[in-house]
Amino acid sequence: MPMEMRKEYKINEIFYSLQGEGHHTGVPAIFIRFSGCNLNCSFCDTNHTDGNMLNSDEILAEVSKYPQAQLIVLTGGEPSLFIDSELLTAIKQHTNAMIAIETNGTHIIPPEVDWITFSPKNGFLGGNTHPAILTKCDELKVVYCGQSLDQYFDITASYYYLQPCATGHAHLDIENTQATINAVLADPRWTLSLQTHKLTGMR
Repeated sequence: MPMEMRKEYKINEIFYSLQGEGHHTGVPAIFIRFSGCNLNCSFCDTNHTDGNMLNSDEILAEVSKYPQAQLIVLTGGEPSLFIDSELLTAIKQHTNAMIAIETNGTHIIPPEVDWITFSPKNGFLGGNTHPAILTKCDELKVVYCGQSLDQYFDITASYYYLQPCATGHAHLDIENTQATINAVLADPRWTLSLQTHKLTGMR
């Protein structure tokens, strides 16, 4: 009989660092960054052409290098395009870590995911290709560029984070940060989230 082909996943990188933003800021985590996205947001910081095809055993081999980690973050790109119950179950069977996902909310999230960070991109340049369908998450993390914020409270979340849009232009980033601070001060339902990995030079 021919050997059964193992499913492979296009992985941009797998690395160990501290979570740089949102509710778990400062928590050590293994990041599994998938390559590929169904949106094309102008501020995206991932090169979606890069990546290696890995099966679940190869992914677990990388994850196993960091047995101390209690958090695994599935990110991208858009990881919901690629993950499945088979991969998530394998990770759960080999680690004691919480599995978190950072998603644009355009696809259903498998039940094996423990923590959903939903960052909607509707209304952004390149972000309207597919509408978001999620209506509930653990944390809502909104990239702020001055847009109306009332729309986001239709989404049920335990935590609401507002994060300045990083443009790569120092003067504009300062303006975006101050505008985000002002928005949080005006509406305390929000909490400020900063990309501390960029501020500290972490990976």
